[in-house]
Amino acid sequence: MSVKTEETPPILAHKHYNAASAFKPENLLREARRQKNLPEAPVPEICILDPDGDMVRYLCNAGLADHHPGWACYHTDLYVFRERGHEYGILGCIVGAAFAVLVAEELFASGCRFLVSMTSSGQILPVQAPPYFIVIDRALRDEGTSYHYLPPSDYSAAAVHLTQLAREALTAAGIPTARRLDRTRRLDRTGRLDRTGSLGRIWKTCEICRKLQLIFASSRSSCLSTTCALQSLSGIRACPQNC
Repeated sequence: MSVKTEETPPILAHKHYNAASAFKPENLLREARRQKNLPEAPVPEICILDPDGDMVRYLCNAGLADHHPGWACYHTDLYVFRERGHEYGILGCIVGAAFAVLVAEELFASGCRFLVSMTSSGQILPVQAPPYFIVIDRALRDEGTSYHYLPPSDYSAAAVHLTQLAREALTAAGIPTARRLDRTRRLDRTGRLDRTGSLGRIWKTCEICRKLQLIFASSRSSCLSTTCALQSLSGIRACPQNC
């Protein structure tokens, strides 16, 4: 079946990026609390999306996480754990861009101020032997950041100051990270050549079973890995996020 090119497809048409939404997550959560008879309790200011669910399972099995008493999302469970005097919220198995954005909106409406998403991804370029971390600085928008949030573009980009914080934290902790694909020379805060090299671009698509070899060989060849939800968060709200 051929694709019509003379008309704007519905996914790109009639978008109004500065208009207020007619559907608010606060209203959804209010009605969910009423139906479930839940108290109104703020979530931790720092929350984590754990799409693979490994961290949530570990924390729960070790008795280190408690179920949040007021989380009213219909589809997920929010757990709370403490580490070095700080409280964190964590949700497991948030897979897929649309689902991740819905949960993120609900988190921000419930008191979250900083959201981190950490998951596995499929290696495209063998830049080094796994396991290692990639701090995503931008993502190819095959699928990902919704066109309801941002106008069409090749990439969605992460906030520079947040990726810098993530790189510094990983380097300080001695955690191995992927080296940059490009050869851009970056200077650190002291003016020296920055050799931490933990930034990378990824290919964002939710259709895990339709990742074709011909596509890998085309423009996606500049991406380090592919994943299902992370950079879809980069367009929502004016709240800090890191992926």
